[in-house]
Amino acid sequence: MSWTALFHPPDTLAALALALAIEAAAGYPDALYRAVGHPVTWIGRAITALEAGLNRGGPARRRAGGVLALLVLIVGTGAVAAALTRLAAGAGAAGGVLLVALLCASLPAQRSLHDHVARVARDLRAAGLPGGRRAVAMIVGRDPETLDEAGICRAAIESLAENFSDGIVAPAFWIGLGGLPGGALYKAINTADSMIGHRTPRHEAFGWAAARLDDLVNLPASRLSAGLIVAAAALHPGASAREALRAVLRDAGRHRSPNAGWPEAAMAGALGLRLAGPRIYGGTRVADAWMGDGRAEAGPADVERALALYRTACIWLFALVVAGAGGLLLVRA
Repeated sequence: MSWTALFHPPDTLAALALALAIEAAAGYPDALYRAVGHPVTWIGRAITALEAGLNRGGPARRRAGGVLALLVLIVGTGAVAAALTRLAAGAGAAGGVLLVALLCASLPAQRSLHDHVARVARDLRAAGLPGGRRAVAMIVGRDPETLDEAGICRAAIESLAENFSDGIVAPAFWIGLGGLPGGALYKAINTADSMIGHRTPRHEAFGWAAARLDDLVNLPASRLSAGLIVAAAALHPGASAREALRAVLRDAGRHRSPNAGWPEAAMAGALGLRLAGPRIYGGTRVADAWMGDGRAEAGPADVERALALYRTACIWLFALVVAGAGGLLLVRA
């Protein structure tokens, strides 16, 4: 089997479907993480090394250094992913797809996101505000001590919605387009944004390129994620697909992020909640528009309702990939 065959849409989508199923069932095993780490940790070490060497001087030099760092990261990540794809092709047609699927399964985070958000509701019920604050601090950057129960639950639901887009749908989208290299390149860009794409004195200039490119590569997935949440709401009693769509059309463009507002607005409308709004990061109040026009008083039961929608949205994503792979196989036959 030629390694370039693994970039043909039917084989790429078949590998993606397998990867999503494997990751949903098993996640990323702790033993494997302890033994070799995770692609995000490897990428993170590369970013740290590049920043140490290039993030210095005045704003113009820092911005140029950030562009260079991003280019080096992209070229290096793409080369490694392409080499792994070439090696996988040596296992034959079915074996190559399976090996690529196993490698791609490390890129989405369906199971870990679910577990982290579910822990917020569980710990809030079991240990009150201290437990909820500890759990939500693992998934959001805002100051947990400023959050009451409703704030904790809204933060968990917002993180679930946003990370459904950039942690699951986006890597799946880019794997579908470009195989393992496409997914790995997306993960490199997204990790760079999370590490250096901040408006702080240290990263304002150096992280400019990473932040702008991350906005661009997340644009299609954020819109698709909103659609998947709307579709999930149509299958859940007590959720409203109509209100989800109405919230997206009315509110998504008002969010301070060009992408996060789409899945957050869909989730807010589906559940009859208000999400986003003003928040506190590092002691600084950040103004933002509300997504949805429902109640702001969210509780652990709302987190669990959001998780149910999330699970159904993940199933919709898997179904779309399987349908796409099957349709392309029929066309190729």
